[in-house]
Amino acid sequence: MREMNLDRLRTLVTIADLGSFAEAARMLHLAPPTISMHIAELEQRIGATLLSRQRGQIKPSSIGDSLIARARRLLADTEQALHEVQQQVQGLAGRVRLGASTGAIAHLLPQALEILGQDHPGIDVQVEVLTSQTSLQRLNEGTLDVGLVALPQTPVPRLTMRAWRRDPVLAFVPAHWRSPARVTPEWLAAQPLILNDSGTRLSHLTGAWFAAAGQRPLPRIELNYNDAIKSLVAAGYGATLLPHEKGAPLTDPRIKMLPLRPALWRQLGIAHRSDNIERATQHVLDVLWRFSLR
Repeated sequence: MREMNLDRLRTLVTIADLGSFAEAARMLHLAPPTISMHIAELEQRIGATLLSRQRGQIKPSSIGDSLIARARRLLADTEQALHEVQQQVQGLAGRVRLGASTGAIAHLLPQALEILGQDHPGIDVQVEVLTSQTSLQRLNEGTLDVGLVALPQTPVPRLTMRAWRRDPVLAFVPAHWRSPARVTPEWLAAQPLILNDSGTRLSHLTGAWFAAAGQRPLPRIELNYNDAIKSLVAAGYGATLLPHEKGAPLTDPRIKMLPLRPALWRQLGIAHRSDNIERATQHVLDVLWRFSLR
């Protein structure tokens, strides 16, 4: 015997609403014997009579009433689930998991999310602060959908990585310091420094910039939170090297931003799985590409 399923429950509810096997058959576009079979299988499965004929009309029994009430909720939940899934398939709703560094989250990502909220309000972007390596690992595992990662990166099978932005790295210096118009590794290495944590791509990038000039400075402190670093610079605790995105708001007046000599650039890329991209994820990617800068 077949297990109870939604088709049989829908038949039971329709008969109860219309009071007729024949009307239910027409409504459901089923043959009358099929309608009768559905009810017989349900009654066999339950072990009790679900419908009875009273004065020419079909009425549910007490047990039938209980099952019909639950069937209505189950059918409604099923319709809602199908509607929500269809919304996701059509790209009108859905959840997108995105990983990014604190630098990208501070300025670029909020702008992209604002546009996404206007164009696709049904898409929920869940943001996590992750290193580039962790983002790539999570993408490969399938627990992340989009990653904003520092470039270059070693290619990863089944992942697509494309250059997204190329932003200058500047020296952030307390405004009251006497400083050159263009900051060199030699001058900066002689100052108290606040640098990114040694495990970050920015730390490797700035370390190579110093090393090319024969400098290996020791920072006063290492952090992985750019806003905290800027606060320390504003307080006069030291200088730092940070990317500055075009269009980013002006910093604290206690800080001056100075170009580097030689110039240094931070490159970011967008990473995602190469196939089976859901429409909600594609909408997020499309908005992010509006902020590309090479």
